[in-house]
Amino acid sequence: MSSVRKEIASARALAARALVRVLERGETLEAALRSVLSGEAGTGYALRPAVRSLSFGATRGFYRHQALLRPLLSQAVGTLETRVRALLSVALFELEDARTPEYAVVDAAVESARELGVGRATGLVNAVLRRYLRERRALEADIAPHPAARFAFPDWLAGRVREDWPLHWQEILAACDTQAPLWLRVNRQRSAVEDYLERLKARDIEAHAEPRVPFAIALEVPREVDEIPGFRNGMVSVQDLGAQCVGPLLALAPGQRVLDACAAPGGKTALMAESEPGLAALTALDVDAERLARVGENLERCALQAELQVGDAGAPEEWWDGRHFDRILVDAPCSALGVIRRHPDIRLRRSAAELERLPRMQARLLDGAFRMLARGGRLVYATCTFTHRENRELIAAFLAANPDARALPLDAWAGWPGLGTPDGVGRQILPGEAGADGFYYAALSKQ
Repeated sequence: MSSVRKEIASARALAARALVRVLERGETLEAALRSVLSGEAGTGYALRPAVRSLSFGATRGFYRHQALLRPLLSQAVGTLETRVRALLSVALFELEDARTPEYAVVDAAVESARELGVGRATGLVNAVLRRYLRERRALEADIAPHPAARFAFPDWLAGRVREDWPLHWQEILAACDTQAPLWLRVNRQRSAVEDYLERLKARDIEAHAEPRVPFAIALEVPREVDEIPGFRNGMVSVQDLGAQCVGPLLALAPGQRVLDACAAPGGKTALMAESEPGLAALTALDVDAERLARVGENLERCALQAELQVGDAGAPEEWWDGRHFDRILVDAPCSALGVIRRHPDIRLRRSAAELERLPRMQARLLDGAFRMLARGGRLVYATCTFTHRENRELIAAFLAANPDARALPLDAWAGWPGLGTPDGVGRQILPGEAGADGFYYAALSKQ
């Protein structure tokens, strides 16, 4: 095999190996990629962009690819070895993407099967992909009436989305099946948006600002962070538009004591420190010491300060000194369905049972954090998902159980950028709105 053909096969094999780790071990795709690329000292690094693109595309389209494969096989698709299913998904993504000639995709898939150690499946891989090319229009027409298959969602999860959003569920599935833009947050202590846009222009990097969300900029073409001017010295940070909406809702002011109750990896902690340098105290809390260290790294990159505290927001008696906070952000761990565009493996790793458990944990965090809120203070509850049980239903139940809690009226959200669907107690930004990921926000006060 020529060195070029070997590299092509290696990229596909590495991408398939990453997908296998997601499917069999439940790893995140990022963790899987780190594992497979770390074992390929030279070639793996050189092929890193191709492997990332292939693995993300195969993971994003996995459930659609499985639906396309069913009529092409004489056996149930689920009975295929995982390595074969993953490789076929990589190849089908390439054929959908259409940037590589069809014959080259098929040939590379056959070679990759050998590299993956499933050489016995080369005949099946070759036959299935060639039959797909002959019948692709009919196959695509067959899944078109089925939104879950068309937009690569498992049936159970598509059903949950439909239950919560009967008028918008197909739009949500479609938005989750797209690639997310790369949003930056300009450090307002270091640069004005207009000046940073000029800096990008000088590097021939096309970008535009989102005037409704101060200091938010989207790159027209995503880039690695090393290619983004000023990233290493903290002039800008990578943060989705929806996440940046937390800024005005917190209504920070000099002299306040502020707690970021679930801080890792630190993007919102840094946003707070940038937004109001006159805070009396800013505490970044996380139950995971290793993840909290990442908060410190992000703050150091941006030359920002916060107190790092290992602790559980749901059990403040274990670490809290009793001094109340004027502002608290509970960016609760959640099903993360709103960020599927960036993390397509979520569709493969989430389960119905997990979605049932999450609201109990979120309610516990909210209850613990509210105990630390000062009278007249404000607590912002946020998630990067769009299920009602994790959002509006949870907030409604909390308000009913806590007479001293009040939801900040939606018309009193000063500075809110106008995004999201109101639900009476909060606002839901759906994936794709203004280019943002899916986020939910509610603001509570203590009477």
